[in-house]
Amino acid sequence: MSATLLAVVLSLVSAGAYAAAAVAQERLASRVAEGESGVLRMLGSGTWWSSVGLNAAAALLHVAALKYGPLTLVQPLGALTLVVAVPLGARLAGRRVTRLEWRGTGLTLIGLGALLLTASGPAPDDTLTVPEALAVAAATTAVIGVLSRPGARPGLRHATASGFASGVASALTQTVTVAVTDRSGPLLDPQVVVVALLVAALAAGGLLLSQTAYRGGLGAPLAVVTLSNPVAASVIGVALLGERLRGGAGGISLAVAGAAVAACGVVVLTRSPRGPAAAPAPEFLTPIPGRPAEPATLHLSRS
Repeated sequence: MSATLLAVVLSLVSAGAYAAAAVAQERLASRVAEGESGVLRMLGSGTWWSSVGLNAAAALLHVAALKYGPLTLVQPLGALTLVVAVPLGARLAGRRVTRLEWRGTGLTLIGLGALLLTASGPAPDDTLTVPEALAVAAATTAVIGVLSRPGARPGLRHATASGFASGVASALTQTVTVAVTDRSGPLLDPQVVVVALLVAALAAGGLLLSQTAYRGGLGAPLAVVTLSNPVAASVIGVALLGERLRGGAGGISLAVAGAAVAACGVVVLTRSPRGPAAAPAPEFLTPIPGRPAEPATLHLSRS
Protein backbone atom coordinates (compact mmCIF):
# COMPACT_ATOMS: atom_id res chain seq x y z
CA MET A 1 0.00 0.00 0.00
CA SER A 2 1.40 3.40 -0.99
CA ALA A 3 2.02 6.07 1.63
CA THR A 4 -0.66 8.31 0.12
CA LEU A 5 -3.32 5.58 0.13
CA LEU A 6 -2.48 4.64 3.72
CA ALA A 7 -2.82 8.28 4.76
CA VAL A 8 -6.25 8.45 3.08
CA VAL A 9 -7.51 5.25 4.78
CA LEU A 10 -6.33 6.36 8.22
CA SER A 11 -7.91 9.80 7.67
CA LEU A 12 -11.28 8.26 6.74
CA VAL A 13 -11.44 6.12 9.89
CA SER A 14 -10.32 9.10 11.95
CA ALA A 15 -13.11 11.25 10.46
CA GLY A 16 -15.71 8.66 11.48
CA ALA A 17 -14.47 8.65 15.08
CA TYR A 18 -14.42 12.46 15.19
CA ALA A 19 -18.01 12.53 13.89
CA ALA A 20 -19.27 10.21 16.64
CA ALA A 21 -17.45 12.33 19.24
CA ALA A 22 -18.96 15.55 17.85
CA VAL A 23 -22.49 14.15 18.04
CA ALA A 24 -21.94 13.04 21.63
CA GLN A 25 -20.56 16.48 22.55
CA GLU A 26 -23.49 18.30 20.92
CA ARG A 27 -26.06 16.21 22.77
CA LEU A 28 -24.33 16.86 26.07
CA ALA A 29 -23.91 20.58 25.35
CA SER A 30 -27.63 20.92 24.55
CA ARG A 31 -28.42 19.96 28.16
CA VAL A 32 -26.32 22.77 29.66
CA ALA A 33 -28.42 25.83 30.45
CA GLU A 34 -27.47 29.21 28.99
CA GLY A 35 -24.88 30.92 31.18
CA GLU A 36 -23.68 27.73 32.86
CA SER A 37 -20.06 26.69 32.43
CA GLY A 38 -21.09 23.05 32.55
CA VAL A 39 -17.54 21.92 33.43
CA LEU A 40 -18.48 19.94 36.53
CA ARG A 41 -21.45 18.40 34.76
CA MET A 42 -19.24 17.31 31.90
CA LEU A 43 -16.65 15.75 34.19
CA GLY A 44 -19.39 13.72 35.86
CA SER A 45 -20.97 12.57 32.61
CA GLY A 46 -20.25 9.27 30.89
CA THR A 47 -21.16 10.93 27.58
CA TRP A 48 -18.35 13.44 28.01
CA TRP A 49 -15.77 10.77 28.73
CA SER A 50 -17.04 8.72 25.80
CA SER A 51 -16.53 11.70 23.52
CA VAL A 52 -13.04 12.24 24.96
CA GLY A 53 -12.19 8.60 24.24
CA LEU A 54 -13.49 8.87 20.68
CA ASN A 55 -11.55 12.08 20.14
CA ALA A 56 -8.40 10.44 21.49
CA ALA A 57 -8.79 7.44 19.16
CA ALA A 58 -9.47 9.75 16.20
CA ALA A 59 -6.44 11.86 17.10
CA LEU A 60 -4.14 8.80 17.17
CA LEU A 61 -5.37 7.76 13.72
CA HIS A 62 -4.89 11.32 12.53
CA VAL A 63 -1.32 11.36 13.85
CA ALA A 64 -0.61 8.15 11.95
CA ALA A 65 -2.07 9.68 8.77
CA LEU A 66 0.17 12.73 9.16
CA LYS A 67 3.18 10.43 9.14
CA TYR A 68 2.35 9.24 5.62
CA GLY A 69 0.66 12.23 3.98
CA PRO A 70 1.18 16.03 3.81
CA LEU A 71 -1.05 18.45 5.71
CA THR A 72 -2.58 19.69 2.46
CA LEU A 73 -3.85 16.13 1.81
CA VAL A 74 -4.76 14.84 5.27
CA GLN A 75 -6.53 17.87 6.70
CA PRO A 76 -9.20 18.36 3.98
CA LEU A 77 -10.21 14.70 4.38
CA GLY A 78 -11.54 15.72 7.78
CA ALA A 79 -14.53 17.12 5.85
CA LEU A 80 -15.95 13.60 5.95
CA THR A 81 -16.57 14.20 9.65
CA LEU A 82 -19.40 16.49 8.56
CA VAL A 83 -20.85 13.87 6.19
CA VAL A 84 -21.14 11.34 9.01
CA ALA A 85 -22.04 13.66 11.89
CA VAL A 86 -25.02 15.51 10.41
CA PRO A 87 -27.11 12.42 9.50
CA LEU A 88 -25.94 10.59 12.65
CA GLY A 89 -27.02 13.50 14.84
CA ALA A 90 -30.39 13.65 13.11
CA ARG A 91 -30.84 9.90 13.50
CA LEU A 92 -30.18 9.99 17.23
CA ALA A 93 -32.55 12.96 17.55
CA GLY A 94 -35.29 10.92 15.88
CA ARG A 95 -35.76 13.07 12.77
CA ARG A 96 -34.76 13.23 9.14
CA VAL A 97 -31.95 15.33 7.75
CA THR A 98 -33.46 18.46 6.20
CA ARG A 99 -32.87 19.56 2.61
CA LEU A 100 -30.95 22.59 3.80
CA GLU A 101 -28.69 20.38 5.90
CA TRP A 102 -27.98 18.13 2.92
CA ARG A 103 -27.41 21.17 0.70
CA GLY A 104 -25.08 22.85 3.20
CA THR A 105 -23.18 19.63 3.81
CA GLY A 106 -22.87 19.01 0.08
CA LEU A 107 -21.57 22.50 -0.69
CA THR A 108 -19.05 22.29 2.15
CA LEU A 109 -17.78 18.95 0.88
CA ILE A 110 -17.60 20.09 -2.75
CA GLY A 111 -15.57 23.11 -1.71
CA LEU A 112 -13.21 21.11 0.45
CA GLY A 113 -12.99 18.50 -2.33
CA ALA A 114 -11.67 21.23 -4.63
CA LEU A 115 -9.07 22.05 -2.01
CA LEU A 116 -8.18 18.37 -1.81
CA LEU A 117 -7.63 18.17 -5.58
CA THR A 118 -4.88 20.77 -5.28
CA ALA A 119 -3.07 18.87 -2.52
CA SER A 120 0.07 17.03 -3.45
CA GLY A 121 3.41 15.92 -2.13
CA PRO A 122 5.24 12.87 -0.81
CA ALA A 123 5.37 11.69 2.78
CA PRO A 124 6.46 14.67 4.93
CA ASP A 125 10.08 15.04 5.99
CA ASP A 126 10.32 18.67 7.11
CA THR A 127 9.69 19.93 10.65
CA LEU A 128 9.12 23.22 12.44
CA THR A 129 11.94 24.60 14.56
CA VAL A 130 11.23 25.44 18.20
CA PRO A 131 11.10 29.22 17.50
CA GLU A 132 8.72 28.62 14.59
CA ALA A 133 6.50 26.37 16.71
CA LEU A 134 6.41 28.92 19.55
CA ALA A 135 5.59 31.74 17.14
CA VAL A 136 2.77 29.75 15.53
CA ALA A 137 1.34 28.80 18.94
CA ALA A 138 1.51 32.41 20.16
CA ALA A 139 -0.25 33.72 17.05
CA THR A 140 -2.93 31.02 17.36
CA THR A 141 -3.49 31.86 21.03
CA ALA A 142 -3.95 35.53 20.15
CA VAL A 143 -6.52 34.67 17.46
CA ILE A 144 -8.37 32.37 19.86
CA GLY A 145 -8.44 35.15 22.46
CA VAL A 146 -10.05 37.54 19.98
CA LEU A 147 -12.61 34.99 18.79
CA SER A 148 -13.53 33.97 22.36
CA ARG A 149 -14.45 37.48 23.50
CA PRO A 150 -18.12 38.13 24.33
CA GLY A 151 -20.20 39.21 21.36
CA ALA A 152 -22.60 38.12 18.67
CA ARG A 153 -22.75 34.56 17.29
CA PRO A 154 -20.51 32.98 19.94
CA GLY A 155 -21.15 29.48 18.59
CA LEU A 156 -19.57 30.15 15.20
CA ARG A 157 -16.73 32.17 16.70
CA HIS A 158 -15.89 29.42 19.19
CA ALA A 159 -16.13 26.88 16.36
CA THR A 160 -13.67 28.94 14.29
CA ALA A 161 -11.30 29.15 17.24
CA SER A 162 -11.63 25.39 17.79
CA GLY A 163 -10.83 24.69 14.14
CA PHE A 164 -7.76 26.93 14.23
CA ALA A 165 -6.53 25.31 17.46
CA SER A 166 -7.03 21.80 16.09
CA GLY A 167 -5.48 22.62 12.71
CA VAL A 168 -2.38 24.14 14.28
CA ALA A 169 -2.16 21.21 16.71
CA SER A 170 -2.16 18.88 13.69
CA ALA A 171 0.65 20.83 12.05
CA LEU A 172 2.70 20.66 15.24
CA THR A 173 1.84 16.98 15.64
CA GLN A 174 3.34 16.29 12.23
CA THR A 175 6.56 17.91 13.42
CA VAL A 176 6.66 15.63 16.48
CA THR A 177 5.84 12.53 14.44
CA VAL A 178 8.48 13.18 11.78
CA ALA A 179 11.09 14.20 14.36
CA VAL A 180 10.57 11.05 16.45
CA THR A 181 10.44 8.54 13.60
CA ASP A 182 12.85 9.95 11.03
CA ARG A 183 16.04 10.58 12.95
CA SER A 184 18.40 8.89 15.39
CA GLY A 185 18.51 11.68 17.96
CA PRO A 186 17.26 11.28 21.56
CA LEU A 187 13.53 10.82 22.06
CA LEU A 188 13.40 13.61 24.65
CA ASP A 189 14.98 16.13 22.33
CA PRO A 190 14.02 19.72 23.36
CA GLN A 191 12.29 20.21 20.00
CA VAL A 192 10.09 17.14 20.52
CA VAL A 193 9.27 17.98 24.15
CA VAL A 194 8.39 21.63 23.55
CA VAL A 195 6.29 20.97 20.47
CA ALA A 196 4.51 18.03 22.15
CA LEU A 197 3.51 20.29 25.06
CA LEU A 198 2.17 22.87 22.61
CA VAL A 199 0.18 20.14 20.84
CA ALA A 200 -1.38 19.00 24.14
CA ALA A 201 -2.38 22.56 25.08
CA LEU A 202 -3.87 23.39 21.67
CA ALA A 203 -5.68 20.06 21.37
CA ALA A 204 -7.27 20.47 24.81
CA GLY A 205 -8.24 24.04 23.99
CA GLY A 206 -9.79 22.97 20.70
CA LEU A 207 -11.84 20.28 22.44
CA LEU A 208 -13.22 22.68 25.06
CA LEU A 209 -13.96 25.35 22.45
CA SER A 210 -15.88 22.89 20.30
CA GLN A 211 -17.89 21.77 23.33
CA THR A 212 -18.93 25.39 23.88
CA ALA A 213 -19.69 25.90 20.18
CA TYR A 214 -22.02 22.87 20.04
CA ARG A 215 -24.41 24.48 22.52
CA GLY A 216 -25.91 26.19 19.48
CA GLY A 217 -26.34 22.91 17.59
CA LEU A 218 -24.16 20.63 15.51
CA GLY A 219 -24.36 21.37 11.78
CA ALA A 220 -23.12 24.96 11.47
CA PRO A 221 -20.44 24.85 14.20
CA LEU A 222 -19.11 21.53 12.92
CA ALA A 223 -19.02 22.92 9.36
CA VAL A 224 -17.02 25.92 10.59
CA VAL A 225 -14.60 23.64 12.46
CA THR A 226 -14.32 21.44 9.37
CA LEU A 227 -13.51 24.47 7.19
CA SER A 228 -11.15 26.40 9.49
CA ASN A 229 -9.12 23.33 10.54
CA PRO A 230 -7.62 22.48 7.12
CA VAL A 231 -7.21 26.16 6.27
CA ALA A 232 -5.04 26.75 9.36
CA ALA A 233 -3.03 23.56 8.85
CA SER A 234 -2.55 24.11 5.12
CA VAL A 235 -1.30 27.67 5.64
CA ILE A 236 1.39 26.32 7.97
CA GLY A 237 2.18 23.49 5.57
CA VAL A 238 2.63 25.81 2.59
CA ALA A 239 4.31 28.71 4.43
CA LEU A 240 6.66 26.82 6.77
CA LEU A 241 6.94 23.18 5.72
CA GLY A 242 7.55 23.54 2.01
CA GLU A 243 4.31 21.90 0.89
CA ARG A 244 2.84 23.05 -2.41
CA LEU A 245 -0.54 23.19 -4.11
CA ARG A 246 -0.80 21.28 -7.41
CA GLY A 247 -1.40 23.14 -10.67
CA GLY A 248 0.43 26.41 -10.11
CA ALA A 249 -1.74 29.51 -10.53
CA GLY A 250 -4.67 27.36 -11.69
CA GLY A 251 -4.41 25.22 -8.60
CA ILE A 252 -4.39 28.26 -6.36
CA SER A 253 -7.48 29.61 -8.15
CA LEU A 254 -9.23 26.27 -7.68
CA ALA A 255 -8.33 26.27 -3.99
CA VAL A 256 -9.73 29.79 -3.55
CA ALA A 257 -12.93 28.83 -5.39
CA GLY A 258 -13.25 25.71 -3.25
CA ALA A 259 -12.90 27.75 -0.08
CA ALA A 260 -15.65 30.10 -1.31
CA VAL A 261 -18.03 27.20 -2.07
CA ALA A 262 -17.31 25.63 1.31
CA ALA A 263 -18.03 28.96 3.01
CA CYS A 264 -21.39 29.07 1.19
CA GLY A 265 -22.12 25.62 2.61
CA VAL A 266 -21.45 26.89 6.10
CA VAL A 267 -23.83 29.81 5.54
CA VAL A 268 -26.56 27.41 4.34
CA LEU A 269 -26.11 25.27 7.45
CA THR A 270 -26.47 28.33 9.70
CA ARG A 271 -29.86 29.04 8.08
CA SER A 272 -31.23 25.53 8.45
CA PRO A 273 -34.36 25.49 10.64
CA ARG A 274 -34.39 23.80 13.99
CA GLY A 275 -35.42 20.19 13.86
CA PRO A 276 -38.49 19.13 15.87
CA ALA A 277 -38.03 17.57 19.29
CA ALA A 278 -38.19 13.83 19.14
CA ALA A 279 -37.13 10.71 20.90
CA PRO A 280 -35.14 10.85 24.11
CA ALA A 281 -31.47 9.99 24.09
CA PRO A 282 -30.46 6.36 23.70
CA GLU A 283 -29.07 4.46 26.65
CA PHE A 284 -25.45 5.26 25.85
CA LEU A 285 -26.27 8.97 26.05
CA THR A 286 -27.86 9.02 29.50
CA PRO A 287 -29.18 12.18 31.18
CA ILE A 288 -26.87 14.06 33.51
CA PRO A 289 -27.45 13.05 37.16
CA GLY A 290 -29.60 15.51 39.06
CA ARG A 291 -31.09 17.06 35.92
CA PRO A 292 -34.30 15.96 34.16
CA ALA A 293 -33.85 14.34 30.77
CA GLU A 294 -34.65 16.54 27.80
CA PRO A 295 -35.45 15.48 24.26
CA ALA A 296 -32.39 16.10 22.10
CA THR A 297 -32.73 18.21 18.99
CA LEU A 298 -30.19 19.23 16.44
CA HIS A 299 -30.24 23.03 16.51
CA LEU A 300 -28.78 24.61 13.41
CA SER A 301 -30.24 28.10 13.54
CA ARG A 302 -28.73 29.35 16.82
CA SER A 303 -25.01 29.92 17.23
